[in-house]
Amino acid sequence: MSVPEDRRVALVTGASRGIGAAIAAHLAAEGWYVVGTATAAAGVERIGTMLDGKGEGAVLDSSVPDSVDALFKAMTAGPGAPAAVVNNAGMTRDNLLLRLDVEDMDAVLQANLVLAMRVAKAALRPMMKARFGRIVNLSSVVARNGNPGQSNYAASKAGLEGFTRALALEVASRNITVNAVAPGFIETDMTGALNDDQQQQLLDRIPLARMGSAAEVAAAVAFLLGEGAAYITGETLHVNGGLRLD
Repeated sequence: MSVPEDRRVALVTGASRGIGAAIAAHLAAEGWYVVGTATAAAGVERIGTMLDGKGEGAVLDSSVPDSVDALFKAMTAGPGAPAAVVNNAGMTRDNLLLRLDVEDMDAVLQANLVLAMRVAKAALRPMMKARFGRIVNLSSVVARNGNPGQSNYAASKAGLEGFTRALALEVASRNITVNAVAPGFIETDMTGALNDDQQQQLLDRIPLARMGSAAEVAAAVAFLLGEGAAYITGETLHVNGGLRLD
């Protein structure tokens, strides 16, 4: 699908539900042409329906070696190379370290960190040629706070923040900014499945006394992609209601 010259293209990974879907919808409403990714055909179809002509869905799977190259070839031939990349795709496989399989360590690191690095690398050449680019990586409050049973997830997100800072220094001279957004407890299907006592335990830890929404995370991402954030790079923006203060 071709895109008018006055519309920039944004790539949002993991856009079929939750925070990723909210980001894709928010950017589309702001005039971006959004390519949102999912690991399976059903998710791709759901993204296309949600974007309703303001974007499209595409397959991206961290477990498939050629998936990133295939995605960027399709984008180059279709809507064009992305001026903005939002690395949101990720996964959890929680367990205490003594019970954690090596396969579960590797899978989480591949999905949450290595995939983001590969996507950013693929996006950089056209961004550098254009002398413009915006990259936002989705981290988590557990990157700083830690969380029992999530050593692999916390390590992947802490690594993502380190990657964000290093890459920001590498590409700043080409007018490419690289930042991270670190959500805290956000209203999702997972938190909605908690019972009242479990939810109250979470709320007791949050100074604002409520969970955040996916829309609030999406607004933070959109800010970092906009002109108002053109002088911000290498930073992590916390969206956590005061759960973590730096």
